[in-house]
Amino acid sequence: MFDNLSERLERSFKILKGEGKITEINVAETLKDVRRALLDADVNYKVAKNFTDTVKEKALGQNVLTAVKPSQLMVKIVHDELATLMGGDTAELELKSRPAVILMSGLQGSGKTTFSGKLARMLKAKKNRKPLLVACDVYRPAAIEQLKVLGEQIEVPVYSEPDSKDPVKIALNAIQEAKSKSCDVVIVDTAGRLAIDEQMMNEIAAIKDAVNPDATLFVVDSMTGQDAVNTAREFNERLDFTGVVLTKLDGDTRGGAALSIRTVVNKPIMFVGTGEKLEAIDLFHPARMADRILGMGDIVSLVERAQEQYDEAEAKRLQKKIQKNQFDFNDFLTQIHQIKKMGNLKDLASMIPGVGKAIKDIDIDDNAFKSIEAIIYSMTPQERSHPEILNSSRRMRIAKGSGTSIQDVNRLLKQFDQTRKMMKMVTGGKMAGMMQRMKKK
Repeated sequence: MFDNLSERLERSFKILKGEGKITEINVAETLKDVRRALLDADVNYKVAKNFTDTVKEKALGQNVLTAVKPSQLMVKIVHDELATLMGGDTAELELKSRPAVILMSGLQGSGKTTFSGKLARMLKAKKNRKPLLVACDVYRPAAIEQLKVLGEQIEVPVYSEPDSKDPVKIALNAIQEAKSKSCDVVIVDTAGRLAIDEQMMNEIAAIKDAVNPDATLFVVDSMTGQDAVNTAREFNERLDFTGVVLTKLDGDTRGGAALSIRTVVNKPIMFVGTGEKLEAIDLFHPARMADRILGMGDIVSLVERAQEQYDEAEAKRLQKKIQKNQFDFNDFLTQIHQIKKMGNLKDLASMIPGVGKAIKDIDIDDNAFKSIEAIIYSMTPQERSHPEILNSSRRMRIAKGSGTSIQDVNRLLKQFDQTRKMMKMVTGGKMAGMMQRMKKK
């Protein structure tokens, strides 16, 4: 997401390179290009115009310090205004009732049901809440079954009434069920349509009136661009929803919805879906997204994802093994599994400053670790613990057992040896110390 916009903005700022100061002429030329870039990214025309007008006003009112180049100052102003455009501060759910009720809304295909499962998992794992999922889509045949499958995967109960066609009654009964089972959050998955219609809007409005939710979330597919913004406006007029959920941000989308929707409906983007896995959900951080749009990466989010997989006792054990040069393939395999849990590999790599642009045309397959895992699983327990015993005959056997070539095995062993040496060099407690400090914050 945002790859084309990032590239276009970078080209726009080059107009100011070599300029000694900011003038009305060079700012106008730069912002003309910025506006085109925003419009090409499917940003609402009025939003794009207001954005560039604000940036121009702030840029012309700045005295450029001798230590700061005009292009650098423009990047800073654009960054701050992008963050403001997308909401400024990070918005979080306020769930004060017991049980708290979250009502999901949106068109069919936007990802409401999947997101309901993701949100339930997040609240359970990160907030220590006890959620109940409620199947109120009484029209789509597979909706109830889909929610039940998601519930089983994340070990969260699902309330449904397969024979009922009354979503209001189902939602009210679910709240009573939550109270009896001591569930403190009720997530109501509602029906969607392929397009907005009066029946749909009346139905979800009736559910909202009946359950009086703590939060109403509007789920929208970010791939739909300006259509997403128009749909959000209509839903908001009827439901006055709490916030927006943007799904499929990992897809080939131009990003216009993320940049326009906050201004058009005056409601915050609260969550984003970044993949198909149930852990692929993030709070929406406007400033961090502005960082990524301008090619600055998002190292804070990367560290936060790493923290979710971080186990202090395991890290200390691993650190001791590395220092004694005892890091083996069992440890290596564990690290691979933790990285895979962090999310989409290309998305993770793009969070590293400077890397996003370098890999934008490179296809990073999420199955990239498969051959490595196959090779390691083809080793005996002794070989995994003592890689130094892997002679040529053992390597040949491992290659045949894993369906790879001897060259693949040799390449992995060489990379593993280099990794082990590098890890020993950098492990003076610095990395563990940094993670502990981040955890305290």
